[in-house]
Amino acid sequence: MLAKISKPIAQLTDKYMPDPLVIVIILTLLSFAFALVGTEHSIDALIMMWGSGLSNLFTFAMQMLLVLVCGFLLATAPSVQRLLDLIAGHINNPGKAVVVTTVVAMLASWINWGFGLVVGALFAKAVARHCRVDYRVLIASAYSGFIIWHGGLSGSIPLTIATQGHFAQQQIGIIPTSETLFSTLNLTLVIGLAVLLPIVNYWLLPKAEDAVYVEQSRLDERDAQSHKANINSLEQARWPTATIALLGLTYLGFSFYGGNQGLNLNTIIALFLFGALLLQPNAHAFINQLAEAVKNGSGIVIQFPFYAGLMALMSQSGLAQAISELFISVSTSTSLPIWSFLSAGLVNIFVPSGGGQWAVQAPLLLPAAQALEVPTHVVAMAVAWGDAWTNLIQPFWALPVLAIAGLKAKDIMGFCLLQLVISGVYIVTVLSLVGT
Repeated sequence: MLAKISKPIAQLTDKYMPDPLVIVIILTLLSFAFALVGTEHSIDALIMMWGSGLSNLFTFAMQMLLVLVCGFLLATAPSVQRLLDLIAGHINNPGKAVVVTTVVAMLASWINWGFGLVVGALFAKAVARHCRVDYRVLIASAYSGFIIWHGGLSGSIPLTIATQGHFAQQQIGIIPTSETLFSTLNLTLVIGLAVLLPIVNYWLLPKAEDAVYVEQSRLDERDAQSHKANINSLEQARWPTATIALLGLTYLGFSFYGGNQGLNLNTIIALFLFGALLLQPNAHAFINQLAEAVKNGSGIVIQFPFYAGLMALMSQSGLAQAISELFISVSTSTSLPIWSFLSAGLVNIFVPSGGGQWAVQAPLLLPAAQALEVPTHVVAMAVAWGDAWTNLIQPFWALPVLAIAGLKAKDIMGFCLLQLVISGVYIVTVLSLVGT
């Protein structure tokens, strides 16, 4: 049934959906138009807001590029390739391929969002080498696992409000993760989606005659071109890269053991980097794969600054706040969690950052929650899930997955749209039960 519905949607997105760079430009122009009509700011003031924000994601863009590059380097190490091939070799039919890929991606995203984005895509490629399956649905399945990240161990909103000194502490105090990440509400959403999405992705598989497969040559990074000129003995020796890798891993081990480091984006990058240095055969092999990895990350480099400008425009002009106020105005004590979720989903299209979105919406939603006597942790998790939910159709977060997979956003967005609708119905249903 879903395969029949997804077919025309996939055809439409393939024909009409533009490149993610064009999408962020269109979103920016729409935001300018809405701000001019809906706020009292002049065009020159709006331009200054937008321009002042362009550099806000430079650090984050570099982090995301390093997640992709170091993850790619780790995954293309011969030993890791053999392990992925070993696991994927037991998957022998399309249904099992999308189900297992979805579960692996969800588990990895629950541990850490950056880890999930890379691992899901890399595992999907390994599966595609062994199983003849629609490649678009397979990669969409890998990306769908990302929906779980804000209910997982790296969820920025629940971790923020559990941290001493957060910006809303005087208003709501410290809310422990036992009331957010490990609450009945969140565990119901996590477990429910972990059951629902693999089934949905299984139903999305088209008939064999409608399936789109990928050539094996596109999947095998091990056949990448090797630059053989001027290779000296040090470049071919294993000890330089292995030594620095062991030093780095030892440092991380001491830091974790001493409580100085947690599992965050920087430590994920470091683990990938030192792991890649340890497992790649030598510096020559490492550098060869590095060239391919950087090429795959080109979309991230240029698009993140535009999203940074868009986020600044939305927050400084008051547009994001206006969206939240609109949803709050129609809320009751029963419906506030649902409207918080939906408003967060809408704001996330323009402000694709969990922490940044919470900073924009919390000053409006927290007083509403207190006035309507709705538990603060419920509203916070509703916003967290709204932020994660519309990532399914937000190309910003799909960029690392698409870069690894070698696809374009339009190849998977038709399937992601159906995942969005079905998962949204489930989340709204659970939130409505909380409010009753």
